This record gives sequence, structure tokens and C-alpha cells, in this order.
Amino acid sequence: MQTVSFEEALEQLLTRETRYHRDAYLFLRDALDHTRKLMDREHRETRVAKRVAVEEQHVTGQQLLAGIRELALQSFGPMTNAVFQEWGIQTCHDFGEIVFIMVEHKLLKKTDQDSRADFDGGYDFYEAFQKPFLPASKIKALAAPKEAQA
Repeated sequence: MQTVSFEEALEQLLTRETRYHRDAYLFLRDALDHTRKLMDREHRETRVAKRVAVEEQHVTGQQLLAGIRELALQSFGPMTNAVFQEWGIQTCHDFGEIVFIMVEHKLLKKTDQDSRADFDGGYDFYEAFQKPFLPASKIKALAAPKEAQA
């Protein structure tokens, strides 16, 4: 039996699923790798001290969202929202949809505890991807009470 590569499986997925751009799936896979590296760094000392075998760690929805946020800011900076919109991604819920589409096509695995709901309410895209790049004066004006702005 011939093994199908990630790229081949992704192309098959894209013939049936058109909600999200191809690059959204590739980015999600990169974000998953990025998140695992972050988790590995955090837990390396623990594993070494306890002589625990290094194995592929499970990543929760919330952990993946944090990794997505960090990688997106590093990769796209203030253009993150524009890139995500081009890919069809409007909210954290969309990342959950992408994950579960990839699970359904056997590009990712899940546990019995994982669900699409893990991605609901993750973070506001404006707060996560635009606000960090606003000038300090704009942030202060936004934080001022509405009566003071009138």
C-alpha cells in the first residue's frame, strides 16, 4: 500500500472543501509544529529529570490558538488580519473548523476530549492582531470613556 504524502492528501481535501484557502491549512500545520516546539522547550527539563520518553505531545485547542497567535504575529505582523481574511478565516472558530477538516481527512489526529468548541471564544482578532501595532496615543483614545471623547 502506497503512503499518501501530506501535500497529496491536502490536494484531495481541497477538491472537496473550499471554505478555506490552501495556505490556511499549511499555516495551521506550521502553527502546530511551532506550538509543539514551544511546549517541548517548556517541558524539556521535566522530561529529562524524569527520563520520560520524548513523544509527540498532544496539543489542546487553546494551546494551538496561542501558538497560532504567536506565529501569525511573527510571520505577518500588522497584516495578519488581512492575510487571514484572504484565507477565509474570520475568528478562532475557523481554526477549529480547519483542524477538524484535517482530522476528517486524516491529516491530523484528535483525542476523545477534543472538539470544535475548544476553539470558540479563543480571542478577538482585533485585540490579538491589530491592537499591538496601534500607536500608544490611539490605544489611549480607545481606552478613554465614551463621554470623554464626545
